Amino acid sequence: MKKAKSSSVRSTLPEQSHGRPLSERFAEGAALRKQCPRSRQGTWQPVKERVNPIDLLIENNTGRVESLVPIRFGRMLANPFAFYRGSAAVMASDLFSTPSSGLRVVACGDCHLMNFGGFASMERRLVFDINDFDEVSVAPWEWDVKRLAASFMVASRQNGFSEKEGRDAAWWAARSYRTRMFRYADTSILDAFYEFIDLKKLVDAGTDEEMRRLGRKRIRKATETATHQSDFLKLATLAGKTPRIKDDPPLVYHDQDMQSDDAFSEVAHKVVQSYRSNLPPERRLLLDRFRLTDVAVKVVGVGSVGTYCGIALFISGNGDPLFLQFKEARNSVLEPYAGSSPFKTHGERVVFGQRLMQASSDVFLGWAKGVSGRHFYVRQLRDAKVKPLVEVMKPLNMVNYAKACGWALARAHKRSGDAVVLSGYMGKSDAFENAIAAFSVAYADQNERDYEELIKAVRSGRIEARIETA
Repeated sequence: MKKAKSSSVRSTLPEQSHGRPLSERFAEGAALRKQCPRSRQGTWQPVKERVNPIDLLIENNTGRVESLVPIRFGRMLANPFAFYRGSAAVMASDLFSTPSSGLRVVACGDCHLMNFGGFASMERRLVFDINDFDEVSVAPWEWDVKRLAASFMVASRQNGFSEKEGRDAAWWAARSYRTRMFRYADTSILDAFYEFIDLKKLVDAGTDEEMRRLGRKRIRKATETATHQSDFLKLATLAGKTPRIKDDPPLVYHDQDMQSDDAFSEVAHKVVQSYRSNLPPERRLLLDRFRLTDVAVKVVGVGSVGTYCGIALFISGNGDPLFLQFKEARNSVLEPYAGSSPFKTHGERVVFGQRLMQASSDVFLGWAKGVSGRHFYVRQLRDAKVKPLVEVMKPLNMVNYAKACGWALARAHKRSGDAVVLSGYMGKSDAFENAIAAFSVAYADQNERDYEELIKAVRSGRIEARIETA
């Protein structure tokens, strides 16, 4: 299989086959097992010409702010799981060489367990869903499932679990994905489309009373606090009559050159202008109730470190604060292997993916063009977000969380793919989850080898890693 060139091969959105009879579509999926048996989904063997992972990471840093790149490597250096979170480009290259049924969906692209969580919907209910779409693109559906399941194996090892316990978590992620997809195949199209995962019910269904209490406490904290008001107290200060974002270098700071031809403040203001113009009229009216008072750089995540990311503070005439986060949208790591995005800008690609795959997206979600050809997407900084506490999970908690993530991924994939065809391919036995679990173990081993390569590169001075201090 030849590597797709994103400059010449453009993806198209998945064709919708739902108008055909169910039996015909299920048989179509089952027939795909002949060209790609489910057992082959469990194989991982690096190709002879496999690109060095450090070369891929260095290439992925092209266009990033050079002064911030060492922070990215420093975060990835923490442990193999941190490396996994930051190496989506490496795994995308590897997944391209793995067997595929040929079915494509709108895929998350960076589908690991830390990119799921709880947040408030527009209806102000807490939902559980995927929450990161920087790498979203049209690609084989298996790539998301494999990256998700392998992340449970990697995280389980990081928590000190046994190999069996880690494999069980990966297995249950795939099992949940398959069984939920079967349920969607037997559900009306509109009912399946409208479904959301209620975070409170998900927490209450847990079997660990200690984790249930912790989950309920975190939900109360997220919902009882006026989020933007609490963010204002943490992130802003009054400078005279004008509120300003507090400096907290090196992760939050003002008016830095970002080592480019364009001052960050100029970039940020142009992003806000472009974002406003691209909002739907009804959302633009809401935004216009606030006025922009300040912008600042904000370094975030692992994979996003070094890209143009920041926060903007808006204030209404009533004194209500609004924090918006804008993040640079770059080429998806999937595009060199699955074809380039069908959208004109990467901001549009991210916004489309998020609106399609999430049950309910942020009311302020939008996209923008910046200066020097950069693309951006914009969303609220925080909105009652509840992140997973993977570090404190026991093996049983990890399995329950794997089930939730598998469910959320199936719910997201069936919005662009055909649940009936996908179910036809996966079948009713446990062959699919057995294969994905086997892949997860093998790829977790590969991830550890790649992590050792990062350590060697830092020791040799090939790359610089900056360890952040509290």
